[in-house]
Amino acid sequence: MAEDGSDRGSTSKGNGGLSSMDSMESHRWVFQDEENSEIDYEDNGDDDGDDFTLQNDMDSEDEDSLYQKLIRTGPRIDSFGVEALEVPGAHRSEYEDASLGKSIFLVFQTLGVVFGDVGTSPLYTFSVMFSRAPIETNADIIGALSLVLYTLILIPLIKYILIVLLANDDGEGGTFALYSLICRHAKISLLPNQLTSDTRISSFRLKVPSAELERSLKIKEHLENSLTMKKLVLVLVLAGTSMVIADGVVTPAMSVISAVRGLKVAFPAVEQDHVVMISVAYLIILFSVQKYGTSKVGLVIGPALFIWFCSLGGIGIYNLVKHDSSVVKAFNPIHIYYYFKRNPTKAWYSLGGCLLCATGSEAMFADLCYFPVRTIQITFVFLVLPCLMLGYMGQAAYLMDNYGDPQQAFFSSIPDGGFWWVFLIANFAALIASRTMTTATFSCIKQSSAIGCFPRLKIVHTSRKFMGQIYIPVINWFLMASAVLLVCCIASTNEIGNAYGIAEIGVMMMTTFLVTLVMLLIWQINIITVIIFSFFFLGMELLFLSSVLSGIGDGSWIILLFSIVVFLIMCIWNYGSKLKYETEVKKKMSMDVLRQLGCNLGTVRTPGIGLLYNELVKGVPAIFGHFLTTLPAVHSMIIFVCIKYVPVPVVPQNERFLFRRVCSKGYHIFRCIARYGYKDVRKENHQIFEQLLIESLEKFIRREAQERQLESDGDDDDSDFENDPSRVLVGPNGSVYFGVPEGGNVINQYHLPQQPPPMEATTSEASGHTDPELSLENELAFLHKAKESGVVYLMGHGDIRAKKESWFIKKLVINYFYAFMRKNCRRGIATLSVPHTHLIQVAMTYMV
Repeated sequence: MAEDGSDRGSTSKGNGGLSSMDSMESHRWVFQDEENSEIDYEDNGDDDGDDFTLQNDMDSEDEDSLYQKLIRTGPRIDSFGVEALEVPGAHRSEYEDASLGKSIFLVFQTLGVVFGDVGTSPLYTFSVMFSRAPIETNADIIGALSLVLYTLILIPLIKYILIVLLANDDGEGGTFALYSLICRHAKISLLPNQLTSDTRISSFRLKVPSAELERSLKIKEHLENSLTMKKLVLVLVLAGTSMVIADGVVTPAMSVISAVRGLKVAFPAVEQDHVVMISVAYLIILFSVQKYGTSKVGLVIGPALFIWFCSLGGIGIYNLVKHDSSVVKAFNPIHIYYYFKRNPTKAWYSLGGCLLCATGSEAMFADLCYFPVRTIQITFVFLVLPCLMLGYMGQAAYLMDNYGDPQQAFFSSIPDGGFWWVFLIANFAALIASRTMTTATFSCIKQSSAIGCFPRLKIVHTSRKFMGQIYIPVINWFLMASAVLLVCCIASTNEIGNAYGIAEIGVMMMTTFLVTLVMLLIWQINIITVIIFSFFFLGMELLFLSSVLSGIGDGSWIILLFSIVVFLIMCIWNYGSKLKYETEVKKKMSMDVLRQLGCNLGTVRTPGIGLLYNELVKGVPAIFGHFLTTLPAVHSMIIFVCIKYVPVPVVPQNERFLFRRVCSKGYHIFRCIARYGYKDVRKENHQIFEQLLIESLEKFIRREAQERQLESDGDDDDSDFENDPSRVLVGPNGSVYFGVPEGGNVINQYHLPQQPPPMEATTSEASGHTDPELSLENELAFLHKAKESGVVYLMGHGDIRAKKESWFIKKLVINYFYAFMRKNCRRGIATLSVPHTHLIQVAMTYMV
């Protein structure tokens, strides 16, 4: 497949403007062989070619070995000519024309889903910070507060709210959303099933680097031509995603145990074991209600978070008035300098605790799919950030008079008479904060699974109204078990806080790197701005990383080990899936074999439609030959169905299906590629899917017949055009091509093999005088008859095993780890709920 990618890339360059032709224009360019027979079917021999029409960007590998003439015809009817799955308004945003009431509703939901994590950070930030660097003087409190305030301003506000959120992928956030955005603008995806025609999906919304910005072009070329860079970007994306999943474990543990330990303030006799037991009970309740969905739970907990933020602000103002309002001087950053000057080692060590005030920043980006960017920005700037700052200043003001026990700074600073009220709200807010990273984890796993970097799992869509709100049962219970285990093994808030910092800073650094790529490649902003952003934030994050790593021996190594395990799972799945696909490409059937078998395929063809599911987007899968040799008969109509995900959030409904003929009409074999974005919902059952697919195929056949009629009517005009030796070719996208050689535009040489006579040809077809209308009626009648006879799903399960001479590591990875994950992951057929009576399965094992 490496050769495939390089060949295709060189073809695109060689064709220049030809590769940008739009298939929806009124004319197209096609090749003719020496006998003036247009090549219109999928005949790629042993290659990966998808079609010989230029409107598909010449996906064939063998364009350089063709002898054909470039001619101008009417619009080619194939993939984009099919108006499949027409659902009016299906792609309309649910946030368009939001009323005032709807906006308030969204603000409350945003509080409950997005800001729970960062909102509960005052429960533990000063506690962890001053346990790592004990208070010696009031100046230390001012310096620590100044450090916290500017961390809040720099990371959550400037980096995420003002910059990172703008790098969303059509409303999708998270590490994989950034990766898919970059993949659309530079061909750096290692996924082997990508087609050039995927780039014509309207939701790609490409902004091609302009000729004036040579820097963007050079970066794009370097990324596309360097396999090392492609792998490096993917590794960083997988590492960032593994940190997000680890964050989904440590966030519930840290938030809940920090809230519950407030009991020690009211009841000093409460032991740590009691705190752990109550925290475990909270965690079980938390993950049990996760299945009710974001919108349902978010509506309930949104007002509770609003009360929590108001309480933070109110307590902060109370402590400023009562204790020491001079802490407001912490807004002067000079106090950070004084803090480090007095004791550099202690100040550096406290950075690990200070980082916790910015926890939840990545959740704001990962949970972006649930709410509009503007709603998140406004809510943070005008409500969340002011309340957080007041809360931290109030704790600092309290510690100025009472810094004997900074471990319980928040609960100790609560006014008399309001302790239990605030304690209950704090515990409820901690449960909400835990949900924030859980929903972010669900989103990241769905995105990574869609592009082949995570095993397929059951995904439940919890809202009929909002498409992106999901629940993954297996991951939910896995996170619960891991969080409970973490609380039981590491009962210390300080150690869990250090583990929290490791997971959080890892994600932040990956995001900084990817957003820098977005700035260079897509935004194309001034290089000075990019350098300032990358060096400033990467430098600051490396400083935080060095601090949290200094405490890794305290038990926080567990979360790092957890991230490594998740990272290895994703790498193994991606490697095995890629290797399996490449092997299936190498083992696919030759078109010469099909031609030798004839229209009957060397067996009996019974009425009916066979949907053969496979992962190949081009070529005839080897599993089809296994069906031919295993089954006593095959169906009269065969459709190779490939369900694939493309690096976009949503594929518009009218661009869902790609259709193409395989061989000539007499074979009655088609290819169908059903494309989905990583945010698309696949909730249709097998009956609905069959109906939509067959209706789309019928439209494809009708429009193909119309195209043939148009081409037939325009033959004379095309002949005049071909005989003009001084012509200038004008492509359908407006591109002008000069210097075309005389005598038929000889590009290269190819001799098309003689086709066998089509099966069930009519008298007019056999005599060479085909009536287009009669041919169309016959094919539609054939389709309807096959549909009435029934649809059967032919599932080919291809497994891979490492060869005996392979390296031990490869045998271990493929034969055991990947095989185990593939055996226990969700089968593709489970999504359509196909009954066993309509299912035929055949397994094949490939040696790799």
